[in-house]
Amino acid sequence: MKRHLSIALTLGLILIAFAASSFSVFGQQSSGTQAPASEKQSAPPADKQSEAPRQVAPPDKDDVVRISVTLVQVDAVVMDGKGKYVTDLKPEDFEIREDGKRQPITNFSYVEAPPARPPARVDSSKQPAKTLPTPPSRLRPDQVRRTIALVVDDLGLSFESTAFVRDALKRFVSQQMEPGDLVAIIRTGAGMGALQQFTSDKRLLYAAIERVRWNPTGRGGISAFAPLEGATQTQTDPRGGAGGATGGGQSDMADARARLDRFREDVFAVGTLGALNYVVRGLRELPGRKSVILFSDGFAIYNRPSLTASSIRNGNTSFNSSELQGPTRVYDALRRLTDLANRASVVIYTMDARGLQVLGLTAADNTAGMTASELDDQLQDRRDQFNSTQEGLHYLADETGGFFIRNTNDLNRGIRRVLEDQRGYYLIGYVPEAASFRAARGVPPFHKVSVKVKRAGLHVRSRTGFYGVSDEALRPAPRTPAQQLFSALSSPFASGDIQLKLTTLFGYDLKAGAFMRSLLHIDPDAITFTKEADGQYKAVIDVAAFTFGDSGRVVDQDSRQYTITVPEAVYERIRRQGILYNMNVPIKKPGAYQMRVAVRDDASEKIGSANQFIEVPDIGKKRLTLSGIVAEGADPAKAAKPAAPPPASTEQVQGEASDSQSGPSQRTLRPGMHLKYGFAIYNATVDRATGQPRLEAQVKLIRDGQEYYTGKVAPIKTAAQTDWRQIIAGGTLDLGTRIEPGEYVLQVIITDRLAKEKYSVATQWIDFEVVK
Repeated sequence: MKRHLSIALTLGLILIAFAASSFSVFGQQSSGTQAPASEKQSAPPADKQSEAPRQVAPPDKDDVVRISVTLVQVDAVVMDGKGKYVTDLKPEDFEIREDGKRQPITNFSYVEAPPARPPARVDSSKQPAKTLPTPPSRLRPDQVRRTIALVVDDLGLSFESTAFVRDALKRFVSQQMEPGDLVAIIRTGAGMGALQQFTSDKRLLYAAIERVRWNPTGRGGISAFAPLEGATQTQTDPRGGAGGATGGGQSDMADARARLDRFREDVFAVGTLGALNYVVRGLRELPGRKSVILFSDGFAIYNRPSLTASSIRNGNTSFNSSELQGPTRVYDALRRLTDLANRASVVIYTMDARGLQVLGLTAADNTAGMTASELDDQLQDRRDQFNSTQEGLHYLADETGGFFIRNTNDLNRGIRRVLEDQRGYYLIGYVPEAASFRAARGVPPFHKVSVKVKRAGLHVRSRTGFYGVSDEALRPAPRTPAQQLFSALSSPFASGDIQLKLTTLFGYDLKAGAFMRSLLHIDPDAITFTKEADGQYKAVIDVAAFTFGDSGRVVDQDSRQYTITVPEAVYERIRRQGILYNMNVPIKKPGAYQMRVAVRDDASEKIGSANQFIEVPDIGKKRLTLSGIVAEGADPAKAAKPAAPPPASTEQVQGEASDSQSGPSQRTLRPGMHLKYGFAIYNATVDRATGQPRLEAQVKLIRDGQEYYTGKVAPIKTAAQTDWRQIIAGGTLDLGTRIEPGEYVLQVIITDRLAKEKYSVATQWIDFEVVK
């Protein structure tokens, strides 16, 4: 991965065209104020736009579940006998107890999720013949309605269950996901790189679903249960004749295999819980109440069916500790996970992906040689296994305030129940006694918390307990710089005190092949500069960058420290314009890639992270394809030409930029500015008769998921170009002085009139912001 750190003094023309490339432009700005549409496109004034949807403020930060020496706070959902949610209760309607002792309620509120935004209204008459994906709008915190992590336990799913889960996930994204939803699809067996950022972009979610596959090395087989294999055949006596079973030796081998299978299942179950722990730690940084839906074939807490989750919680555990050495590992991991989820205000819903199972004989079973008693024992073992693995899912959901969905083949109906459960909840708090946080022999006690509703006919669901350790005491001690950077990189969420803006673009070089070009803008406000004795200003920052493939594996990585030393005049410009970090990553194979970057200020130890997914198409398929779009703002008073697509080299060419905030890395524009954009077109079809392609372009502005402006279809002029494998194009859009401040998406749609209809349309988009 090639890197280039530079002070963003002249960011306006940072991305330059390919060397010696010339290009014609559709929609280029002319000097006249009333230019025709083919030369100038203008966004309509704000007063002609439909009113933006109403925004609802998110819950206050105090509405997060907390456990401290001054306040223990739990959330609860109340329903009546018909399954309807009850929202009009008062503090006196509740009773909360810790270890059976009633606690006075000191804090009480009802938190209601903001209503869903209406879906985007699109004029179908303006759409191209081919259905194109809708550009996603980046949600602001006050627009987020639900935060949902869909966790696929590919360490424990059977081949059959994996197919059902994939189908359910696709239907969720296409039919059940609503505006205002932030969603992640995460696999338990794919490691750090599979922890996708939460997004509203359905393209990224579909790409994540494509990576959900059966894991043959996991604990799940082809189907939910292995078929019966019949009675064990007698072995032949080597001296001749038929001998019986080999007695104790064969029995010992069977026992050894059984112990090995149990150990293997325990290891994979702990792996599943560890991946969930990873997700919950990332969710902890987000405000409000979050939900996780786990799709799994289940896992056993203990290998004795008589020890159910309910008996464990009630303390009815009479067993030989030597028998439960392995399973105890699973139970301990469960307790740690549920405590972390309760502190992070994460509700875990679990779903048995096996659906409604036949626990009797099936066509796949072989009962040859079995007696009736042996057959009954085998079928009972199957039922015991099914029930014990369901208990693990039931326990996990019950302890975190969620519910367990089982014995249903309609997984999307179960998802719908979870989504309905997100509409609102009661937040109930009390002041704990000092003894609640007093450890016994160095081990923190576990306290059982129960919430009851006094009104008859109502049912309450809440978290069930916590360890006697305050949130403050659980805060991690200071770590090394490398550990801090890795922690930021491993989080599935962009976060931190240093504001970063990451822009990653796809490009293709005829010699070097496909590549990703990333621009990282670092906000200087959180970077510590010190004035040296010679009058210069100095700052030290650490930068770590990882690129992951769609399998979760690291494609490229780099970590290094930079020392910035500049004179005072340059320092002042840095404070206004920021720091730019350039990255180029060559790509050998097409697919979905993820870029993750973390930046740490050495003096203050402040840290920030950013991540972005990008789809790299297969140029070799000879289908119409667009590069990433380079966009920047321009002062209309100055002559401006369109921006150009990303170069394959790391050379930085600095141009005349009056305001770097509107450059390609920031794209923060003001009303009245012009938006310049550039891109490359690959694999255009050439007319054999004329030797020319026939390409048309259309641009749209999208705001809050709705079309704000749609430009006219215009031909792309290609007379000056000779290499049709790579056509450079672009344009300039006059935003007008009355455009509303906010976040927008520029979408470019290219139509190849000579290509087959199925592959005749390609689109690409990029976001920008308008400020006053």
